[in-house]
Amino acid sequence: MAPGIPTALDRPHFIGIGGAGMSGIAKILAQRGAKVAGSDAKESATAEALRALGATVHIGHAAGNLADDATSVVVSSAIREDNPELVRAAELGIPVVHRSDALASVMDGMRSIAVAGTHGKTTTTSMLAVALKELGLDPSYAIGGDLAGPGTNATHGEGDIFVAEADESDRSFHKYDPQVAIVLNVELDHHANYASMDEIYESFETFAGKIVPGGTLVVNADQSGAVELVARLRDLSMLNIVTYGDSAQADVRVHKVTPRGLTSEVTVLMDGKFLTFTVSVPGAHYAHNAVAALAAGVALGLPAHNLASALGKYTGVKRRLQLKGEEAGVQVIDSYAHHPTEMTADLEAMRGAAADSRLLVVFQPHLFSRTQELGKEMGEALALADASVVLDIYPAREDPIEGVTSALIVDAAKEAGAEVTAVSDKTTIPEVVAGMSRPGDLVLTMGAGDVTDLGPEILARLAQK
Repeated sequence: MAPGIPTALDRPHFIGIGGAGMSGIAKILAQRGAKVAGSDAKESATAEALRALGATVHIGHAAGNLADDATSVVVSSAIREDNPELVRAAELGIPVVHRSDALASVMDGMRSIAVAGTHGKTTTTSMLAVALKELGLDPSYAIGGDLAGPGTNATHGEGDIFVAEADESDRSFHKYDPQVAIVLNVELDHHANYASMDEIYESFETFAGKIVPGGTLVVNADQSGAVELVARLRDLSMLNIVTYGDSAQADVRVHKVTPRGLTSEVTVLMDGKFLTFTVSVPGAHYAHNAVAALAAGVALGLPAHNLASALGKYTGVKRRLQLKGEEAGVQVIDSYAHHPTEMTADLEAMRGAAADSRLLVVFQPHLFSRTQELGKEMGEALALADASVVLDIYPAREDPIEGVTSALIVDAAKEAGAEVTAVSDKTTIPEVVAGMSRPGDLVLTMGAGDVTDLGPEILARLAQK
């Protein structure tokens, strides 16, 4: 067995190893010396990166992919029970480990920061990972997206700090025992797993209750759901609570956010002193994420001034307002936003960064259940753009729901006064965008599905104008 690795994860097999959460854990285990294997639906840069670390990656799911000597099969909530590798694991008596349990195991014994919230987790976790590395602390981290600098979503560091994105979607964040936890926001999402806001609050309460005694909860002082969560917490005697935000009552108060093109200058009031630093991504939403990261690092014992300076080294995460390129005077930017609050934040950020530009959006809804519950709000968010194209719903792990289509979003957008067009054939999008755009425009591909693949195709078509 490799040192520092639980027996069950010495020779793990990951089903869906190319996924953002799964690949991160697999990379860390491979770097620690585990014999990692797994399978994924298609080839990818992630699969190649895993192979470069010594992992065996099969393309396609088949019972024969699973080695008889595997010590566990690691799955996420997206893996269906009839997956042939999962069926084979049952036949061989190989233990099945949920992704969250695997992540909890690799975090065990380290000083950990867990970042939770309905949106903003990846950015905030990434900011912390970059800043801690800049300070020479060499943290381990597991993130839901690839950092623009290191180009990876996870790594095993030699330091004693572990920064993790804590996923609330399937309640898997209940598995962690962080020293510091961040709650960015609490909103109704993941409708297949949560039936009401009360269930959401109960889930976040459980997460807060897992913070180690004497640990710290860093929480948004401005967002109503986060404020309500604090009010609902029953036993605060063993928990330090640090609030951040615009509120005059916030412990770390955001005094001012000044746009500087595609960056922002942020001034906070902390412990009676003003502190100013730069965030290399646009918009108040991302500035507040940086302030949450600052508060968490200080709670872990790091000097505020040094940490603030290090946060300026963060240059973004792939798919979080990532500039894909420019052709014919048109910039193409990619956004992972798929919840109305995220959509609004990114659209407002782009408005602030380029006030004189037209903003065109290619939006792909993600999940039938989310569209059913939040389609109206998605349409209203698109009213912030000058014009939008809405694709068919990206199903991901879900089966269709009768009557739930992109028309819910398109109709709501039109009611809100938006200029919006429904396009079912994704292959026509480059031509559609080329016809809509003119020099000086910003084109935003938006959504959590494969809409990201359209960026290079749009740029190629613009180059022909």
